[in-house]
Amino acid sequence: MMNMNCRLNGPARLMLVSDLDYTLVDHDAPDNLSLLKFNALWESYYRHDSLLVFSTGRSPITYKPLRNQKPLLTPDITIMSVGTEIMYGGGTDMIPDLGWQQFLSHRWDRAIVVEETNQFPQLTPQAEGEQRPHKVSFYVDKVMAFEIMNVLSQRLEKRGLDVKIIYSSGIALDVLPKGAGKGQALAYLLKKFKFEEKLPHNTLVCGDSGNDAELFSLPQVYGVMWYAENASDNPNMLHATERCAAGIIQALGHFHLGPNVSPRDFKDFRKCKVEMSSPAHEVVKFFLFYERWRRAEVEKSEEYIQNLKPVFHSSGIFVHPSGVELPIHQCIDSLAGLHGDKQGKQFWTWVDRLSLVQIGSNAWLVKFNKWELCGEMSLPF
Repeated sequence: MMNMNCRLNGPARLMLVSDLDYTLVDHDAPDNLSLLKFNALWESYYRHDSLLVFSTGRSPITYKPLRNQKPLLTPDITIMSVGTEIMYGGGTDMIPDLGWQQFLSHRWDRAIVVEETNQFPQLTPQAEGEQRPHKVSFYVDKVMAFEIMNVLSQRLEKRGLDVKIIYSSGIALDVLPKGAGKGQALAYLLKKFKFEEKLPHNTLVCGDSGNDAELFSLPQVYGVMWYAENASDNPNMLHATERCAAGIIQALGHFHLGPNVSPRDFKDFRKCKVEMSSPAHEVVKFFLFYERWRRAEVEKSEEYIQNLKPVFHSSGIFVHPSGVELPIHQCIDSLAGLHGDKQGKQFWTWVDRLSLVQIGSNAWLVKFNKWELCGEMSLPF
């Protein structure tokens, strides 16, 4: 069984599994505020001992543009193409799970699926980027969808295939191997974690549409959705009153899975305290201050600059990705000249992949990616 390339040495405190479009990502919110709140919460309190999993209908080709358009964190695992592809990582270094691909190939022949679906002129093929080795995808009107699904299923069964047909969002129809799907992919991952004695202590699944339904059927998982028509009586299922990422944060508190107040919710960071000092928490707060400072949302005051310094050791070093090293207090002093340079502009900052290594009794090496969103372009630093 393939090693999961998991960065955690033991079981995750929480595995959060989320759909992207209209679940974690709210396409009707151009300010992305709830997503940015989630990012700050996750990197402050969860990244070090939990796993973030994206489970999306998007293919690798259409997933990448979304990362450039929206302030998404890098997940530990990405389930894509409606559960037909499992990748470890979610950035430029994704590694496919070959065992999952081999499993899905049983009684699956893509050429036969294409041949049979060509007999239905009502099916409009989705873009080439959405057609994958174990997924054939179409658009179809809701009125005709279910009749086509019944007939097509029978025809493919007669051809010796074992398939699953999923209809989502009132328009998208996907033909997959029988063993595929978001729920099946997650069940496969949980089985592997159990085999490696790394089964997460808690799992929270988040979704909104037809291709997410299987996620909520798995035993011993918590679930959250925010569409009213998808409400459930399951006590482990929350029908969120908040939209998208805000609903996920709501679920963390509802099920008592961990902190559910984002550092972004604090206007005065002196009130944003944790029970134990956390370098991750302090780094997130620092860059939230940096964002507000540059947007002139805090008063230009030398006192603010000087109050930052005690948080970071006087001998601390900031290492830029270029390799340039600067004393951390010198970097803080340089903020004075940046006050208000983004005033009146869309400017957001977040950190990603924040990792900690203790290198002394009171010293930590902190690594992270810092991102800035200016208008519609995400810029890494």
